Amino acid sequence: MATQTAVFAGGCFWCTEAAFQPLRGVQRVQPGYAGGQQPHPTYEQVCTGRTGHAEVVQIDYDPDQISYQDLLSVFFTVHDPTTLNRQGNDIGTQYRSAIFYADEAQRQVAEAFIAELNPDFEDRIVTELAPLDIFYVAEEYHHDYFKKNPGSGYCQAVIPPKLAKLRKQYAGLLRKD
Repeated sequence: MATQTAVFAGGCFWCTEAAFQPLRGVQRVQPGYAGGQQPHPTYEQVCTGRTGHAEVVQIDYDPDQISYQDLLSVFFTVHDPTTLNRQGNDIGTQYRSAIFYADEAQRQVAEAFIAELNPDFEDRIVTELAPLDIFYVAEEYHHDYFKKNPGSGYCQAVIPPKLAKLRKQYAGLLRKD
């Protein structure tokens, strides 16, 4: 089995992480930072919006169980790709919609996917496509945040609706366990 990696920014990484964890073939989802200029940024630094980094998730997956296109389908379902530098009440460049591609093949698939999907949205998709330069793993307390903090007000308001949408539209992609 050859594991592949996808890196997506779709707003708060707590929310994005929770959406990808239940998918079959997904082996690991790590929150982190990408797309900026400051080396080894901290959460506090990224939150200022001055590092250029976005909150992202790095998804390690088995392409024999789930395709990159399936991951893109989920990605575009669980966030709003038409709002620039914003997801809900989270505002700033760190919450932008972005796909950080690992290679030319991922870039081409993502570009074609966006072109095909664009007519389905009332507003134009503004998702940034950029090569992945460096992925910085977020601080440990961000990992499995929703699982560890299910009662958090923010989590309760934002994550369960995303998971319900995921279960409704992509039940076939979910793990059976």
